[in-house]
Amino acid sequence: MRRRLDPAEPAESGLLQPVPAADRFHFIDLLIEATSDLGTRPGRLLMTLAGTVLGIGALVATLGFAQTTAGQLARQFDAFAATQVVASPAQAQNADGNSVATASLPWDAVERMERLAGVEQAALVTEVKLRDGTVTAVPVNDPSAPVSAPPRVFAASAGLVDTLEGTVRHGRLFDAGHDQRHDRVAVLGNRLADRLGITRVDSQPSIFIDGLPYAVVGVFSDVQQRSELLESVVISTGAARTDFGLSAPGEIQARIVIGAGPQIADQAALSLSPDAPEHIDVAAPRGQSQLAGNIQADVNLIFVVLSVVVLLAGGVGIANVTMLSVMERTGEIGLRRAIGATRRQIAAQFVAESVIIGLLGGILGAAAGVFAVIAISLSQQWTPILNPLVSCGGALLGALVGLVAGGFPARKATGIEPVAALRGS
Repeated sequence: MRRRLDPAEPAESGLLQPVPAADRFHFIDLLIEATSDLGTRPGRLLMTLAGTVLGIGALVATLGFAQTTAGQLARQFDAFAATQVVASPAQAQNADGNSVATASLPWDAVERMERLAGVEQAALVTEVKLRDGTVTAVPVNDPSAPVSAPPRVFAASAGLVDTLEGTVRHGRLFDAGHDQRHDRVAVLGNRLADRLGITRVDSQPSIFIDGLPYAVVGVFSDVQQRSELLESVVISTGAARTDFGLSAPGEIQARIVIGAGPQIADQAALSLSPDAPEHIDVAAPRGQSQLAGNIQADVNLIFVVLSVVVLLAGGVGIANVTMLSVMERTGEIGLRRAIGATRRQIAAQFVAESVIIGLLGGILGAAAGVFAVIAISLSQQWTPILNPLVSCGGALLGALVGLVAGGFPARKATGIEPVAALRGS
């Protein structure tokens, strides 16, 4: 009669050679064994999943909020900053250590700038140095009035406020005709107008710049790129040349289409100063704003650390529950070992159980994080931004946490001897 021998048993002379037993424990059997105990204690399973769900959810939500916030801020930033170009003469230090311009802009700089492809509108703007430094809303100097710093005065060509995408609060802006006739007209920033008590222009109010009367024709606001203009007086370049001896434009401000910054940066200096383009400095936006990346990195640094801490707590919870499961199922492990289960199969069972718990927690956590990003973004009327790899990676990270957490309990289970386990049970 033929008999099957244990592979480890030495073959006796005259007997048949041992035939190795086929391993009938397949992957499906492993999954059945690993999941058979999960549903028996739903309360414990939920408590075990809580740490992983919170950790993965916080991690996914953090990355999603960082990307959404960065995209929102970058969109608002790019909507204005990516359309503004400033060109001015280069500065150099003289023998006294003072900065002086190495060149000057031409008076027809606006026409030259607007001929470039991608430039929508341009305007000259120059700060005017006053002789007496006085700007008042009354012609009489009151010695008893408190002393305050005089507002700054800027000379500009027509279209400066439009170039800066500002808005007119009262009245109107001066035009090219005022500039050509050197009319003494002025527009005020809304902050200065409030300080001077000018709230309407239909009564033809005037201000006195170095004692010269200027009719206030309008009040403007919302010039984001040049916020100092909100507390300043803006007069025409023609009037500044006549009354204050303005010799050359200080700089030119231009509004361009989004994406034309690198091209304008290369062409503007050559257009404004063909003989010496190196003497013109051009500040133009880059092709792509780096604000989103910077904000995302700053926000991630803190919250990702917190998410990892919570995730580690979830991993410890999985390890504790798996270890408790090993202790409770000592008799079952001994019985399985006695009927032929190998140490490797026992270890694989508990590792698979931990991985399944971690994967389930990762899926639930990633779903919770995505839902949180979408819900809050919709409530704030933002556009939710979340990389799909983040949510998929969150689920896989949960499985990885379960794999690491199940290592020690699985090793503990493989050390159980069948005889001792059956005797103890």
